[in-house]
Amino acid sequence: MVVSSGSQSAPGRILALDVGERRIGVAITDPLGVIAQPLDTIERTGNRAAVERVLEVARSYAVSEIVVGIPYKADGELSAQGQKIARFADMLARSSEAPVVRWDERSTTATAERVLLEADMSRAGRKQVRDKMAAAVLLRYYLEARERRGEDENDG
Repeated sequence: MVVSSGSQSAPGRILALDVGERRIGVAITDPLGVIAQPLDTIERTGNRAAVERVLEVARSYAVSEIVVGIPYKADGELSAQGQKIARFADMLARSSEAPVVRWDERSTTATAERVLLEADMSRAGRKQVRDKMAAAVLLRYYLEARERRGEDENDG
């Protein structure tokens, strides 16, 4: 996990992004920053337009943090796609008032797909919600890890 630039603000809503070639899945927490839920899917027409749309969403929900899923390889290195998404995260961090956090997103899309299959959702239905569900899974993993870190700090 790498924290990029941005100013720190009070706890609140966290926005999570599952960035793909054509779409960005978006998820958000409740106002207390506890519960992750799918929000939207942004169609990508280019990095600049996508960053502007993410910033609009972040402002409209007054988010305190943005988490961007980065696909790392098993050895911890960035894949080619991971490098593209890292550049997107950097561009977002330069423009965002909220801090931007890079988070390992391995298996989030597969987990989201499994959840949707278990819900017996049609292929067409899964396609419509897969990206924002993957963002919600990413956000849930991030929240759980953050909670574990808080428990570890309280134990010492």
